[in-house]
Amino acid sequence: MSYRVMEIAIIAAVITAVALVLVCLLFLMLRYLYRHKGTYHTNEAKGTEFAESADAALQSDPALQDAGDNSKKEYFI
Repeated sequence: MSYRVMEIAIIAAVITAVALVLVCLLFLMLRYLYRHKGTYHTNEAKGTEFAESADAALQSDPALQDAGDNSKKEYFI
């Protein structure tokens, strides 16, 4: 009879340990997701989101003012 009680205690301890590990993993995953949720920063020029076309947005970009020739156009998507 004591073996039966011992087996039940071991099974209960294993189930409790697995449940505790799962709760800890869930906590760590939620903490990681909460801490690493941020804003997306781009290096685009200010005001280009309101341009009528891609050409107008690129022509008003101060970083591209020294590009020179307007006949060659490149778009990076």
